[in-house]
Amino acid sequence: MNPIRLLDLGLVPPIRSQTIYHAVGHAMTADSPDTLILVAPERPYVCIGYHQDLEREVDLDTCGSHGLPVTRREVGGGAVYLDAGQLFSQWVFHRSALPASPEARFALYVRPLVETYQALGVAAYHRPVNDIHVAGKKIGGTGAARMGEAEVLVGSLMFTFDKAAMARVLKVSSEKMRDKVFESLEQYMTTLAEQLDPLPDRDRVAELYLARVSAALGREIVPGAPTPAELALAAELDEHFLSEEWLYQKGALRRAGVKIHEDVQVVEGTFKAPGGLIRATARLREGRIDGLELAGDFTVFPASAVGALQAAACGAVPTRVALAERFSAAYRDRDIQSPGVTPEHLVEAVLAAAGSGAARP
Repeated sequence: MNPIRLLDLGLVPPIRSQTIYHAVGHAMTADSPDTLILVAPERPYVCIGYHQDLEREVDLDTCGSHGLPVTRREVGGGAVYLDAGQLFSQWVFHRSALPASPEARFALYVRPLVETYQALGVAAYHRPVNDIHVAGKKIGGTGAARMGEAEVLVGSLMFTFDKAAMARVLKVSSEKMRDKVFESLEQYMTTLAEQLDPLPDRDRVAELYLARVSAALGREIVPGAPTPAELALAAELDEHFLSEEWLYQKGALRRAGVKIHEDVQVVEGTFKAPGGLIRATARLREGRIDGLELAGDFTVFPASAVGALQAAACGAVPTRVALAERFSAAYRDRDIQSPGVTPEHLVEAVLAAAGSGAARP
């Protein structure tokens, strides 16, 4: 097989650490090389998942007061604080170069990360669907998306992580809740700095990782550079990814501007599926779903799938049978894949919003 192009970009501006793999993905053609990007942000920022609602997930006042840029990625998952303590690994491959199922793609992508940690003396292991753990503590999560011709997988090698900063930037209901978030991060998350003394340097870890990627894929990895077309697209995305249009395009139905009377109400509910949290916000009119928004830290292919699922629910009476039929049909018709999330999980989120719960047939 053709060699994999390596783009080892070092430290870059925060937004470029996201836009570079989007640019490589969207610029991919049949003749483009499969590409592995190693990169880290030169200063901290906050990034939310593709299906998340910015104002619900991130404390924008805190980010503003600390000078933290905020952006949205096209990859699923949750809001996260990022800085130079993580070395990002971003795969941008042709579909034919990776397994067909999302679960198998995650397993392949996670394998070299796990083996790198193990080579350093850290007893890491894959916790399906897409996490990496050490003795029950998370040392990394991964994400995936489809961008044009490309299949994209992203994750990181976790040297350090500012758990206090992570707890500060999340939108929570109270300071007591924020304290609980920080306590949970301390208890259930770990890093190389916590596992090893001394902390290995970046070059050594990167060398170990690249050797294990090459072995896992059975392909040579060759240093390269971004093309002019990729750099031009990345520059466009740098601006777009910080725009209000991009940041606020998702999210739950807004109460503002929606006339609510005795026959209309806006409701919200959540359901924790194995593949992530699902938040359903619905407008109910005369007992039927008049509008639905699905958000959360789950992963789904293709990116348009969420819109199709939302449309499928419109007009339905919020019952288990009716919703299951509509969501299942959308999965079949659109060839939707969502690791760890099933149509039945979506039903549970909508029923939770409608106040139906398990009692609704």
